[in-house]
Amino acid sequence: MTGPRRLVVGMSGSSAPQIGIALLDVLRQHRDIETHLVISEGACRSIRLEAGTDPDRVRELADASYDPRDLAAPISSGSFITDGMVVVPCSMRTLAAIATGNSADLLTRAADVALKERRRLVLVTREAPLNLIHIRNMETVTLAGATVFPPVLAFYHHPRTIDDIVAHVVGKVLDQLGVPHKLFDRWGTAQ
Repeated sequence: MTGPRRLVVGMSGSSAPQIGIALLDVLRQHRDIETHLVISEGACRSIRLEAGTDPDRVRELADASYDPRDLAAPISSGSFITDGMVVVPCSMRTLAAIATGNSADLLTRAADVALKERRRLVLVTREAPLNLIHIRNMETVTLAGATVFPPVLAFYHHPRTIDDIVAHVVGKVLDQLGVPHKLFDRWGTAQ
C-alpha cells in the first residue's frame, strides 16, 4: 500500500470514551496516519454523558467517519487495506459480537475484517469485575488474533492528573499499533 497508513478506530458504548477521543487526538498529529472512525449509538450516549461533548466533534478528529449502520462502507471490506483497528472503549456487548462473528453493524464487521485479514485488532475492554462469559469471549478473540487491552492503571511514570493516566493508556495502545509517541516516560527513564 502506498500513501499514509490507515487505522480504523471504533468506539462502542462503554465508559471511558475519553480514551478513544484522546487516541484520535494523538493520531491526528501523525500526518502519515489516516484514521477511519465508526462510533456506535451507545458510544454517542457515552460521549455526551461522560465526555460532555457532541459526537460530531469527535468525528471531526478523524479523516473519515462512517455511520454504524453502513455495512457498505470501505472499512467493511478486506480489500480496503488498513494497518489495523482499535476498539476503544470496547463494551462487553461488542466483545461478545466480535467473539461470535456476529457482525450486525459496521463496527463489529470492521473488527471481523481485521481478524479475517490477520491485521492488528486491539480491544480496549471496559468492565469490572469480569464474569466467566467475558473471560471466555476474551479468550476467543485472543485465539483469533486480537489483543485484549483493559486500560489498567500504572504509576511508574508518576501521573499527576487524570490526563496523565489517559495519556499512558493511549501510549500503550499506540505501542500495540506500532505508532511512535512520547506520551509517558518509559520504565527505567522515570526514576
